[in-house]
Amino acid sequence: MTRKPLSSYCAYQPEGSAWQGGPLHEVPGRATENAAADLFLNGLLAGLTSSISPAALATAWFDWVCHLMLAPSKAQELAVQGAAGAVSWLGYAARAAMPAADPARIIEPLAQDRRFADPAWQRWPWNVMSQGFLIQQQWWHHATSGVRGVSRHHSEVVTFTARQLLDCVAPSNFVLTNPVVQAATLRSAGTNLVSGAVRAARDTARALSGMRPDSAYVPGRDVAVTRGTVVLRNELIELLRYDPATPQVHATPLLIVPAWIMKYYILDLSPHNSLVRYLVGKGHTVFMISWKNPAATDRGLGMDDYRRLGVMAALDAVCVETGAERVNACGYCLGGTLLAIAAAAMARDHDARLASITLLAAQTDFNEPGELSLFVDESEVSYLEAAMWSTGYLDTRQMAGAFQVLRSNDLIWSRRLKHYLLNQEDRDSDLMAWNADATRMPYRMHSEYLRRLFLNNDLANGRYLVGGRAVALTDIDAPIFAVGTLTDHVAPWRSVYKIVLLSDTEVTFLLTSGGHNAGVVAPPEDGAARSYQVATHAQDTAFIDADTWHRCVPAAHGSWWPEWEGWLAAHAGPLMRHPPAGATLDAAPGRYVLQP
Repeated sequence: MTRKPLSSYCAYQPEGSAWQGGPLHEVPGRATENAAADLFLNGLLAGLTSSISPAALATAWFDWVCHLMLAPSKAQELAVQGAAGAVSWLGYAARAAMPAADPARIIEPLAQDRRFADPAWQRWPWNVMSQGFLIQQQWWHHATSGVRGVSRHHSEVVTFTARQLLDCVAPSNFVLTNPVVQAATLRSAGTNLVSGAVRAARDTARALSGMRPDSAYVPGRDVAVTRGTVVLRNELIELLRYDPATPQVHATPLLIVPAWIMKYYILDLSPHNSLVRYLVGKGHTVFMISWKNPAATDRGLGMDDYRRLGVMAALDAVCVETGAERVNACGYCLGGTLLAIAAAAMARDHDARLASITLLAAQTDFNEPGELSLFVDESEVSYLEAAMWSTGYLDTRQMAGAFQVLRSNDLIWSRRLKHYLLNQEDRDSDLMAWNADATRMPYRMHSEYLRRLFLNNDLANGRYLVGGRAVALTDIDAPIFAVGTLTDHVAPWRSVYKIVLLSDTEVTFLLTSGGHNAGVVAPPEDGAARSYQVATHAQDTAFIDADTWHRCVPAAHGSWWPEWEGWLAAHAGPLMRHPPAGATLDAAPGRYVLQP
């Protein structure tokens, strides 16, 4: 008997267009007035709580309190530690009060904590205040972590929340307890506080009105200035083709898929640090997706719309524009995740147009997504859906607020200190200007992204559906180059490294110094302050865990761009004459990048 292939038993049966997994009111035939009322109420509350679910916080703290009550040994340990800390601090305070005393500090701040770095904090009574705060901070860290029985997520939420509350009352935040501010006030006769109050009022008015701060960097004038044209425009993207900068170009073009949470031009900043300019200078024909800034009318755009109207439409256009049969593709952050989904679907469907895949700070496994997971559980996602329900999108201020809270010491309190108390102007830069130029996230897409990837981790577990059928990263046979950044708090490098475990092809992994943004923007001119590690995991070789890889792979000094460009050139084919230019709709950077 002739056996049929398994695929013939698994033919796709259309499931309809109902959106699975979202709030009740979005599923046809299940909407009720009660559900709409619930969403409206939760949406109002979300505006007062910065879209942070009070139920999620209460649940985490209740979990911690209950298990702490069931752990008398932990409570005893904390009591002993608290008493010992108090005795140590009182002894330090007594020694510090002695004339000409310079007692050794009990506790040192963390390496990244610069609040008490000024020498003024080493004098009495400021040294006593700072040491008391740090002792208290250390005690709360021990108190909120390591409690037997508390779920890992709840423990992280409680620890994080306690740290945020402590940061609010740090002595560095107030005039009366900050010697640096007091000295500046004496020098300026108080004008620093007056000017800071005026600046604070102006910034508050701007925030309430929804206005963006003025910037010296304007796309098309100061940033995003690499010459090119718009060759495709649809309801979601513009596709930019950059002018060649060399007599000949590689036969295989490059398509870059940036994240849609921000504007694309982090990869085309100023001329000295533009990745696009660097690549066209090396003979690559570069195409870039520029995402539309969605409005309320785009609330129904989903993840598959971003794949279909974004990656696939751009890939089709690149092949038509250049006549190339194969294309190198590069995705950054969310764009890399989407590219991985599209590549898996293409491999499943025997579409072999991808010659190689590069993933820059892009996660494909969300089991350990870093500090962003603090804002992602069922309660938080449901609350966030309610916040997006009336507007149809996630507002840029909501996203900015979440990222600022993750780094509140640097992005909120330190900025407040310098900006409003010390009267120091913000130092504007192209990267800071880009960081403030966020885009909105459509309701449906953001809900699907959070539920299917963050909550359920469908892609890594072979449950992510494209066209009604699951896709698997193991189907991808194109070589992969993955870049992680050492201090990334958005896509932790160990999470990015998991592509080595999830794929079944050759993976070259590179770990570079820096964070999620500054680590990627690494021009060779800045190479003296940078370093990276790189190694290739060949197909059919034994897996090496991330920490072993980090410990064993030697480090190289300099920018990682030349390393990647060399790998890319090896997959870009021979040099040839420029392919003829196609139709031009606009000059780069196009219209979508200018949308407010």
